[in-house]
Amino acid sequence: MKRHTLIIAMTLLSLIMFSVGHVGADEPKVVIKMASIAPKGSNMANIYEDLIKRTYEETNHEVQFKVYWGGVQGDEKDVIRKIKIGQLHGGGIMGPSLGTIVPQVRVTELPYVFWSNGEVSYVRSQLESEMDKRFEEKGFIVLGWLDLGFVYDFSKIPLTSLDIVRKQKWWAIEGDPLVQEIFDTLEISPISLSIADVATALSTNLIDCASSNPFGAVAFQWYTRFKYMTNVPACNILGATIVTKDIWDKISPKSQKIILDISRTEHERIVAAVRQDDAKSLVLLKKAGIKIIEIDKINSPDSQYIFEASKTVRQNLVGKLYSQELLDRTLALVDEYRKNHPGSEFDSIITQ
Repeated sequence: MKRHTLIIAMTLLSLIMFSVGHVGADEPKVVIKMASIAPKGSNMANIYEDLIKRTYEETNHEVQFKVYWGGVQGDEKDVIRKIKIGQLHGGGIMGPSLGTIVPQVRVTELPYVFWSNGEVSYVRSQLESEMDKRFEEKGFIVLGWLDLGFVYDFSKIPLTSLDIVRKQKWWAIEGDPLVQEIFDTLEISPISLSIADVATALSTNLIDCASSNPFGAVAFQWYTRFKYMTNVPACNILGATIVTKDIWDKISPKSQKIILDISRTEHERIVAAVRQDDAKSLVLLKKAGIKIIEIDKINSPDSQYIFEASKTVRQNLVGKLYSQELLDRTLALVDEYRKNHPGSEFDSIITQ
């Protein structure tokens, strides 16, 4: 009887140990908690979900990303704060917030520098390794870079002169030195708000102008408050997925390589999807009655003044965000691309 009882006990113990071992094998050794303001269900989020699935499978369950979508962790300012105190390990971050970590990265978001997707892709690819290094020096690993599309000015009345532009109540993203420099140079006093507050500000007439890519204007429902959109891109939004080096160093070198390979591929897909979303959003905007203000309908002296002011902005930010050498190199890369691709200027989604 005792022998029979012992056999049963040993069998049960073996089953328990097998069960524990089996569950443990499926549990990731490293869980990376991320956040993004991108809405769940968007093309961007869906591609990220592919990245998450592939990472878990191809690292043999060593690493799993847990992503909080749709701003549930707050705006990007909140996300950066939570990363610094260890509540999050990273996220999908846009230029202004990336600039709080590495200011130099904003050099590719300067106003009226880029006119085409090709220019953006080329220049950022040439600066990528340098920016990767700068982020690593600050304690972050860049998993992939993003081009989040061209930004256009949306308004309730046609912006056909500088005088009209200055009389509008403009939104400026909270705490962005680049945007603030632009408005200071144009002698405009903007209303500083987080992205989450823009819709309410538009509905209460606290602001009546905002800059956005077409997809953002649709996704956040801002376009329902506007009637006009300029056809000249003011700038191109930079984005990146970053994680802290502390969490990254817990991952085996083999899995690190796998994740980087997966991430670079998936980020290329995201860029393509963003451009498609912008094109589709533009169609929706036009169907909704948004009128496009063509460049040749804008008062020429005033538009030239704005373009010249943008050059002043570039110089005023030397020493604050980036060096003169980095600015010169960026502009030289733009010129290099245009020489090799004649006719690429103003190749924005508006004119395609």
